Amino acid sequence: MNLERILDLLSRLTSTLTTITFIDIIDMLLLAYIIYKGIKFIRETKAQQLIIGIFILVGIYIISSTFELKVMSFLLENFFQIGILALIIVFQPELRRILERVGRANVKSFSVFGDQSHVQDSDHNWSTAIEAIGEAVDQLSDTNTGALIVIERTIRLGEQIDTGTVLDCQPSVATFGSIFFPKTPLHDGAVIIRDARIHAAGCFLPTPQKEDRINKLLGSRHRAAIGMSENSDAIVIVVSEETGTVSIAENGELTRGYTKERLVQYLRSQLVPDSTHDNKFFGMLRSGKERLNGRKNKKD
Repeated sequence: MNLERILDLLSRLTSTLTTITFIDIIDMLLLAYIIYKGIKFIRETKAQQLIIGIFILVGIYIISSTFELKVMSFLLENFFQIGILALIIVFQPELRRILERVGRANVKSFSVFGDQSHVQDSDHNWSTAIEAIGEAVDQLSDTNTGALIVIERTIRLGEQIDTGTVLDCQPSVATFGSIFFPKTPLHDGAVIIRDARIHAAGCFLPTPQKEDRINKLLGSRHRAAIGMSENSDAIVIVVSEETGTVSIAENGELTRGYTKERLVQYLRSQLVPDSTHDNKFFGMLRSGKERLNGRKNKKD
């Protein structure tokens, strides 16, 4: 009897596998990727406890239905009917972050045949700015001068810029030194870098969402840096006023102990990616396009 069941199970499994198409594989891979990203996103956040609570309620509902507990089943059925709306309300901050991350795709990366001169100019400006940031942060670290530098990327930081003073100037060691010099009007706030320029200074940053999970020994600058990185895709550089330690906050996580060389290298990898392979790829595409045009002209 057991052998018959095993053979029947194998037969069903074989028939199922033979009906799977290439589109079905892509469908399953996409679903697995979305589930993986969802689990990774809610891990170690307040959403984790809420998800556990929802699974517990589902388990209670299954038990109630099995043992025909009418009152419990009725209450849980009505709860799940409005559950989607409740989830949207409860997870509003998390959902906003997810949608912001989805919209971070750089449209410039899809430009294949367009003019690359603007991209090259931008890379040059960022290279100059990164060198200035690295040198300034190194000097501020040596003198234990507290500093908070926010490098804006695809998500605009207009709300934070409105709280500070707009400068719009070229990054330089002297400018950073003047801004963060103790007792000056702007030294307590954050500097926001936009398009490789110092756009504003003295800006206030949002508080972190995971306040209870942050190390109690971290000061206000580090907490503000984490809060800013939770609400945007910005790279936030912090120089500790007590120890001179250089840290980076990104995606809600804080990493510490950056040297000048390591900081510059990291900023280059994030802001000025190596375009060698892209240029080769674009060159091949352009060459193919020119050949096709040549063939068309010969036919004409």
